[in-house]
Amino acid sequence: MVKHTGLGKGLAALIPGDDLADSKQGIQLVNPRHIKPNPRQPRTSFNAQEMQELADSIRENGIIQPLIISPAENPGEFYLVAGERRLMAARSIQMESVPVIIRDVNSLQQLELALVENVQREDLSPLETAEAYRQLTEEFSLTHDEVAQKVGKSRVAVTNSLRLLKLPEKVKGFLRAGTITEGHARVILALPTVEGQTAAAEMIVDRGLNVRQTEQLIKGMMGEKKKPVKKPQYAALVKDTEDRLRDALGTKVKLNYSPHGGSVVIRYYSDEELEAVVQKITRK
Repeated sequence: MVKHTGLGKGLAALIPGDDLADSKQGIQLVNPRHIKPNPRQPRTSFNAQEMQELADSIRENGIIQPLIISPAENPGEFYLVAGERRLMAARSIQMESVPVIIRDVNSLQQLELALVENVQREDLSPLETAEAYRQLTEEFSLTHDEVAQKVGKSRVAVTNSLRLLKLPEKVKGFLRAGTITEGHARVILALPTVEGQTAAAEMIVDRGLNVRQTEQLIKGMMGEKKKPVKKPQYAALVKDTEDRLRDALGTKVKLNYSPHGGSVVIRYYSDEELEAVVQKITRK
């Protein structure tokens, strides 16, 4: 059972206040090569231009906000808890040391704090956010309400985000590339089949539809109904009966059949033919 006590306070729970002078809890300097990436980091893509701008700023002004790290299995090595972009920028300009705060955190805290750092700053893509929520719900058994409390979102927002993971891979590819938005994706999810969702996404991209236009497209697709096809289970019976009546009466006969009743239409083309049909029927 995962213990939830003490979580949900964000980065402030790990950054000391008046005890910075304490060598055990205060800010220390660590070689960035000794810091491993956060194994629970939900963010998988970084904007190259923004990273270059951050590296230039750090080169000029240094790292103002310390990274938060946690001891790894091997002595002298650490896992990053918060500060992924700062660590990457520091490595890119070959800094010998970075300011850090060392804290003991568990796997759930690693993921939670990475989410706090990224989601609240809106640094994650929709699918990265959804995947992080999935880890919290499936791997740590948190409810949607608990996840919502930790990241400062509504429960509905968390639930809608998780639904994005049900999209077909091709539609996810459009979403990752920014070709469609999260708003488009949520509307597409109203379609019940993978084929329909994929086709809708392709039409959205081809036509450059906005979200409102997409809603109209999906309504149209959901309103399409196949024309009912009459089942031919009585066709052979009807034809056989019509043939027998035609042979017996010597004229064209049409049978309008149903298992609950119907009608027989007998064709005649002269009074003589009508009289002949009547005689055949009454004689019989």
